[in-house]
Amino acid sequence: MSNRIEGTQTTLTEVLAFEAEGNLSDESTPRNADMREVLNYRISLYHAVGMMNKIPLSQRLIRETHQVLMQGVRGYDKAPGQYRRLPNSVWIGAPGGAIEDARFIPCPVEELDSAMNAWEYYIHGDELDSLVQLAIVHAEFEAIHPFLDGNGRIGRLLVPLFMLSKNLLSNPHFYISEYLESHRDEYYDRLLAVSRDDDWTGWCSFFLTAITEQARKNQSRARRILDLYEERREWIVEATHSQYGVRALDWIFSRPIFRTSDFVGSADIPRSTANRILRVLRDHDLLRVLSAPRGRRPAVLALAELLNIAEDREVF
Repeated sequence: MSNRIEGTQTTLTEVLAFEAEGNLSDESTPRNADMREVLNYRISLYHAVGMMNKIPLSQRLIRETHQVLMQGVRGYDKAPGQYRRLPNSVWIGAPGGAIEDARFIPCPVEELDSAMNAWEYYIHGDELDSLVQLAIVHAEFEAIHPFLDGNGRIGRLLVPLFMLSKNLLSNPHFYISEYLESHRDEYYDRLLAVSRDDDWTGWCSFFLTAITEQARKNQSRARRILDLYEERREWIVEATHSQYGVRALDWIFSRPIFRTSDFVGSADIPRSTANRILRVLRDHDLLRVLSAPRGRRPAVLALAELLNIAEDREVF
């Protein structure tokens, strides 16, 4: 969803299928390039979380995360991991428009370092309310716009990272981008109103509403996934008559789109039993065939029920 705000058109199911196929370096089509950007987003998130085990959320961490985010995708040639240094190199406005017609111009390059130093200092402060503090952290980062490209994605990536750093999350799995994408115009208008009108109250109110509504939706979705797992855990034991049934289900829940060869090779289940379990799950329509086997290429299967919940729509 964060990448969709930037204009990508891919879906979660398409990304997981792309990953399962193993063609991660294939950018031969715009859709493949979009999927690489989404995968980079996830890689950069976990890279940042790994760094946070050693250093605090900081400029150093943000620069290195940006370098990972831009690796091998559109914008890779725009100084990944480095702050912009050319005057008037970034502004926000109509595509192809001139800077004189820009809707927003971020801080000048000569003020960028001091602005980011102040931003980092504020991150580590103890404010009365951490979520209001996060609203300000996000808005200020977007206003500073320190990089030539990827500022929006890094700014949204800051949301789970900041919440993790303040012990508001046990892991970084909170994504606000679904709400922001569905309220995109208001999102940008509220950010602009901060810089143009000093309307911090309007922005903070919008941001806290986004956090609240997204949290409710995430919780509802998580409960539906857990209910599905409990239901299918009882079912799979009866359907497969195998001591490996639950192990198979756990593996498939962790990778809801996969190649049959990956399952047989890494699920830690005897080969003949693994193949039989897959056959049973296909026969009962729990697994859908995304692509049939061709020559030496194995079939790609999908756990349809889980993907329908994850995407909050009928994918299958």
